Amino acid sequence: MNNDKTNDDEFIRNPCEEDGDQKTDNPADENSFERIQDSGAVITERDGSVIHCLTIVGQIEGHYLLPQNNKTTKYEHVIPMLVAIDEDPRIDGLLILLNTVGGDVEAGLAIAELISGMKKPTVSIVLGGGHSIGIPLAVSAKKSFIAKSASMTAHPVRSTGLTIGVWQTFEYYQRMQDRITSFIVDNSRISKEDYESLVMNTGELVMDIGTILDGQRAVEVGLVDCVGTLKEALDCLYEMIKEYKGGQ
Repeated sequence: MNNDKTNDDEFIRNPCEEDGDQKTDNPADENSFERIQDSGAVITERDGSVIHCLTIVGQIEGHYLLPQNNKTTKYEHVIPMLVAIDEDPRIDGLLILLNTVGGDVEAGLAIAELISGMKKPTVSIVLGGGHSIGIPLAVSAKKSFIAKSASMTAHPVRSTGLTIGVWQTFEYYQRMQDRITSFIVDNSRISKEDYESLVMNTGELVMDIGTILDGQRAVEVGLVDCVGTLKEALDCLYEMIKEYKGGQ
């Protein structure tokens, strides 16, 4: 950690600014609230360790714009932000807050792959819901939490609009589903067979196939590491940061 902080622990100096005109990142100031509105992100600090808090909410937007009345997370905003977080020496860890209904598969997988490949400590917590492509996003962090009242829905890949009913189309969907399943299995404690049984379950959803998992069950099947609140997630992240700094 460098010495670019002011005496007030709430402020983190921007090293690119001159000494006489330094900008600050303060979680409580007006500029910070504007940043939260624009990107769903905030920077906070405890005991000399700085974390970046990123929210992934609504629907993951892919290559096509969604209607303006949809709550969306835009992958073209999140991807460069993750690179900046991992490379910024002032930031020690990443907390991901998830409340998503899913969305574009490739955009979601792209974000999840970046998170899983970060060198810095990462912790995710599912609040409300982490459905569909939200599952890879949840398991991509080095440690994952889920609120007791939250849920996750596992189901096969879906498509909207025109679908050509030929075997090549169904093979493409199967290969896409295999990509999702492989990522989840590689980044969690669930087996391929168990996850596929959740996805193809026909006895739970009236109008669909799949499985809804509440917080405790998501942990029991091995998708998520722990049931917990924001406090547990933050405590875990700061402990991981201490170990990460000690190993450098």
